[in-house]
Amino acid sequence: MPELLLLRHAKSDWSHAGLPDFDRPLNERGREAAPRVGTLLATLDPVERVVASPARRVVETLRGVRETCPRLPEPHFDQQLYGASIARLMGIVRGMDADVSRLLIAGHNPGMHWLATDLVGDGDGKEWAHLREKYPTAALCEIALPRWSDVGAGSGRLVRFVRPRDL
Repeated sequence: MPELLLLRHAKSDWSHAGLPDFDRPLNERGREAAPRVGTLLATLDPVERVVASPARRVVETLRGVRETCPRLPEPHFDQQLYGASIARLMGIVRGMDADVSRLLIAGHNPGMHWLATDLVGDGDGKEWAHLREKYPTAALCEIALPRWSDVGAGSGRLVRFVRPRDL
C-alpha cells in the first residue's frame, strides 16, 4: 500500500516589501522548524521520491529538512506545484510510478490542505481534528493509499498529521 506525505513549506518571511511571493525566503521560525521535520522523517520509512514547488520557501524548507534527514532524495521541482489546484495535485499522485511506495509532495496551501482532507475524507481522533481545522506551515501529513492510479476522494487513511509545535 503506497503512502503519500504532504509537507507544507515552513514559515516564510513577509518583511521584504515588494519581493514577489515566489521569491519569499523562510523566516527564523521557518528555518528552525524545517530541521525538526527532518528529524521526524529520519525516524520513518524512507521516502523514495520528492516532488516540490520551486518557490524559494519550499526549496529552503527542503534544505532544512535534509540537514537532519540526509537520506531524503533530491527533489524534482515542478513549476505547476506553485499555486497548484487539487486537480493538479491529484494528477501528480495518480500518475506516480507503481514501483514508488513513498512519495513526498512539498508545496503550499491551500492545496496541501485541500488534498489531505479530500483524500482522507472522514476520520476521528485528535490528528484528524487538527488536520480538518488547519494545515499550518511545516506541517507533515502521512496518508496510506490504494494503488496510485486508484486514488480519489476518501480513498486514503490518515496515518499521522504532525504540526511543528508537536515536535
